[in-house]
Amino acid sequence: MEMRQFGQTDMRVGVLGFGGAEIGFEQASAEQVKALLPTALDGGLNVIDTAECYLASEELIGKTVSDQRRRYFLFTKCGHPQRPGVEDWRKKSLLDSIERSLLRLKTDRVDLIHLHTCSEQELRKGEVIEALKEAREKGYTRYIGYSGDSSAARYAVECGVFDSLQTSVNIADQEAIELTLPLARQRGMAVIAKRPIANAAWRYSEKPANSYHQEYWERLQKLDYDFLKGDPKRAASIALRFTLSVPGVQTAIVGTKNPTRWRENAELLEAGPLPKEQFEAIRARWKQIAEPSWIGQT
Repeated sequence: MEMRQFGQTDMRVGVLGFGGAEIGFEQASAEQVKALLPTALDGGLNVIDTAECYLASEELIGKTVSDQRRRYFLFTKCGHPQRPGVEDWRKKSLLDSIERSLLRLKTDRVDLIHLHTCSEQELRKGEVIEALKEAREKGYTRYIGYSGDSSAARYAVECGVFDSLQTSVNIADQEAIELTLPLARQRGMAVIAKRPIANAAWRYSEKPANSYHQEYWERLQKLDYDFLKGDPKRAASIALRFTLSVPGVQTAIVGTKNPTRWRENAELLEAGPLPKEQFEAIRARWKQIAEPSWIGQT
């Protein structure tokens, strides 16, 4: 698997990382995760990304691969203590959250902690930034970052305190390509693409019931990319390779609870870099069709 320098850190990361949301939200069993992660590590995985609010995700990761900690870089997020939909940006809450994450992940330090979709207003207050700096000083993490989109992500890049940005980049979500990524690249920040295959929302013949997929499904109906109309595997390959062709992106985080899916996703990259003309055609279509309301999706 291709490896890329991760911003100005000392990490070189594989272009395909593992996102831990699905194993939590879809209630993967310990057996499923045990079949998935060690095999993925053997296949070249070296980035695992999770968060406290992904239900049992951190605990499953800790139980499964904490004994192989030297083989991968471990990222987590804070700001939504213990369950999704609950925000708490007080310094003590953030530090308590990080300490709980370390216990569940069975490690004394992670490589990177992101603020998890913190608003621009909270960023400007400064307490959340102070909390992450203190976590780094305490040795809980080596690097600090911001995970989010749109104006808040732009401010996170501009303020100059974060080592990394995790943001949505895909064929149905291209706001970041102009709004944040050029400046992040200029400043040497590491960039993680979340939702890199647009939730594969084109799979649905009609609007999906799951609200998490609906926005991208609606956008893709209007974008009407030709390459999504043929072989599903080829469509997914082009979508993922598009994201990894965006200047500044070092790794793309894909989540799954299917034990064979990470390797299958890695195989999508075997076709090599997306041809320049194909990348530019996808960008041109976006610029032609995208509506002002099509901002980055958290």
